[in-house]
Amino acid sequence: MGTYDVNQQLLVKRTAEELKKIKAIEPPVWSSFVKTGMSRERQPMQTDWWHIRAASILKRIFKDGPIGTEKLRVKYGSRKNMGMAPEHFFPAGGNHIRKILQQLEKAGLAKQTVKGVHKGRVVTPQGMKLIESVANSIMKEEGIVLAAAPKHSAEEKSEVPAEKKVAKKKSAPKKKKVEEVKVQEPKVEEKNAEQ
Repeated sequence: MGTYDVNQQLLVKRTAEELKKIKAIEPPVWSSFVKTGMSRERQPMQTDWWHIRAASILKRIFKDGPIGTEKLRVKYGSRKNMGMAPEHFFPAGGNHIRKILQQLEKAGLAKQTVKGVHKGRVVTPQGMKLIESVANSIMKEEGIVLAAAPKHSAEEKSEVPAEKKVAKKKSAPKKKKVEEVKVQEPKVEEKNAEQ
């Protein structure tokens, strides 16, 4: 997996070019004049910002999935310039993130799932194949070669001592001995009793 070894900005740009070829991922009409969050002053300057954000979200799902809209809002949020007042963090707008997630799901690149207490979207094998193929093409262009994992022969595996193969049984926890404590009654002085 060379996804983590290539330049991440280049990976997002190339993935965005691949997403432009998919008909299910198209920017809506309102995307040309909408801001991406409360902390922004203007709409995005790039004409293809929708595909770039979709590629970035797909990469984020690949790395952190299952992930939902709220965590992605925090990821793409930023500080708002409040003039003389201190800056405050505001999450990104949720509508465009939600629409992109729905489009990625419709294209078959992501799907909803639940893992334990976490629910959200994870990348599908088709989405994983797309990201890894883009990463592999970047690695070939830049001449990045990953080190091969060491191969162990069957003879080396059989040379492992038998002691290590057997799992040790856990012994039952030892019960603490309860010591009996004798309570001594206070002695009444005989002098007080005589009076």
